[in-house]
Amino acid sequence: MLQFLIRRTFGAALILLLISAFTFFMFFAIPQDPALLACGKNCTPDALAIIHTNLGLDKPVTVQYWTFLVGIFAGRDFAVGHCAAPCFGVSFANNQNVWDTIVDRFPLTLSLTVGSLLVFLFLGLGAGLLAAKNRGTWIDKLFSSGSLVVSSLQIYFLGPLVLLALVYTTGWLDKPKYVPFSEDIGGWFMGLLIPWVVMATIFTANYTRMSRSSMIEQLQEEHVRAARAKGMSANYTFFRYAWRGSLIPIVTILGIDLSSLLSGGMVTELTFGLAGLGRLALNSVIEKDLPMLMGVMLVSAALIIVFNLIVDALYAVIDPRVRLS
Repeated sequence: MLQFLIRRTFGAALILLLISAFTFFMFFAIPQDPALLACGKNCTPDALAIIHTNLGLDKPVTVQYWTFLVGIFAGRDFAVGHCAAPCFGVSFANNQNVWDTIVDRFPLTLSLTVGSLLVFLFLGLGAGLLAAKNRGTWIDKLFSSGSLVVSSLQIYFLGPLVLLALVYTTGWLDKPKYVPFSEDIGGWFMGLLIPWVVMATIFTANYTRMSRSSMIEQLQEEHVRAARAKGMSANYTFFRYAWRGSLIPIVTILGIDLSSLLSGGMVTELTFGLAGLGRLALNSVIEKDLPMLMGVMLVSAALIIVFNLIVDALYAVIDPRVRLS
């Protein structure tokens, strides 16, 4: 297990390095000078030169990239003050510390992503198990046909419909907002309930069909039939043997879907007007704010890598044939 974690850690570091290098050098392929954004409308050549010096834009791109990497581990000094490690730089748009801004926005994105993950796993796996257990009945047909319809929906289409039905028309729920978990658990839950449901609905449909087909396949396996032949009850073999085996392809697809889940969270933020990393990334692209864009991309990539490490570790727990030494 230790060797596995070391290998994956080095692999993750290499991936983050490649992402940062690609984003950094592609940004400078844009013909517009990023210092013009900080300079404003009444920009003079002298003011522009000062901004270039303050932001380090007067140096070669390779030197700027190396300075950026060193700053993450050792900090940097800017005209606006010292940036302690981990330092992702100072925003071109507002001279704010990039890391502090990300830390402020990150809890919302993490709450949105993890909350919707738990909801769609609970609903998707539960619906798939019910459909497989009642194969051929009206319950199976209801979940199977319903998942086909729901899978065609999109967040930006379903979100406004849910707002119209539950907020503006009936008033059953308040408009989505973010309340820190540490301040008010109830407000945190109710404020993100609608975004969770909307995001979970899109993913639940796929996991319902996947869980159903995987469960039906597992019920035909020899070890499940052998357990039934030994006199074990149908419910015991269903959950003890078949259900555990059906989780293996679910975990595999979950690792692939994590990036889609995070990007879906960003779309959800924009749909419901929530100020998380999604809106921060969009604004940084519009404003050509390289430090902010780099910070958001690296944090998002690191989050996906951590999720995938957790998924890989789950194999050894779910499948007794898989053991990491």
